[in-house]
Amino acid sequence: MKFGVNTMIWSGSIDGSIPMEAIKHAQVDVIEVPVFDVSDIPIDFLRKSIEEFDFECTFCAVNPPGKNPISDDEAVRANTVNYWKGLINKAAEIGVDLIAGPTYAPVGFLPGHRRTKEEWNWGVDFHHQLAPLLEDTGVELAIEPLNRFETYFLNTVDDTVRFVEQVGCSKIGALVDTFHSNIEEKDVPGAYRTCGSYLKHVHTCENDRGIPGTGHTDWKGVLKTLKDQGYNNRLTIESFNATIPELAAATAIWRDLAPSPDDIAFEGIRFLREQWELI
Repeated sequence: MKFGVNTMIWSGSIDGSIPMEAIKHAQVDVIEVPVFDVSDIPIDFLRKSIEEFDFECTFCAVNPPGKNPISDDEAVRANTVNYWKGLINKAAEIGVDLIAGPTYAPVGFLPGHRRTKEEWNWGVDFHHQLAPLLEDTGVELAIEPLNRFETYFLNTVDDTVRFVEQVGCSKIGALVDTFHSNIEEKDVPGAYRTCGSYLKHVHTCENDRGIPGTGHTDWKGVLKTLKDQGYNNRLTIESFNATIPELAAATAIWRDLAPSPDDIAFEGIRFLREQWELI
């Protein structure tokens, strides 16, 4: 298993505020960096950091303002396809082989109704249009279901698997996050079993977004399920810095989740590695 951290634990930007040397010293294999807009990716800094510290790197991406794959406006949908094609090409240029996140809709887009069949079809078509480029570049997409307070489109792993199956591209699979699963799933380890061979990425954090191992998440059950299924790819801690106003507002974090961001990342990595070895 390769263990990673999302750099939003420290900052919403990829810059010198990210403690790359300390991250490497903590035996982190993978850094996951946020992409809020493809034009903001600091390509040279990111490539230099990956090479200097020998990190693998993944992207965690969202639809920026004005981009929506399931918009009822055909022009918006077409523009969104072009945006994501640009992001995929940029990932391939840097050497990033996986983009994770809620690809299907903007985070926080809650129109006040259930997902419609037409929206479902638009979402499937959107991913169909990305599939040839994913095959050409080797970049993979890991579609992430979010909890009901962040999206209405995909909340459960069962729905996400059905969606991925309908898309039908080997480069497109699912991401399962312990935080969202804790809200939406009856059985969190069972969500990973449901995902099965479609699982391309794993996000972990405690049930309150704090340090893994300090809450009620069934870590033994989750990690044993992953090991039993032969998942041995990447497991990334995703949490957020509550002291950064933009991140705090976007993620509804109004208190400190740990004594410091370092504690979430480094104590969390230590705990997850120990638990993985014990299974």
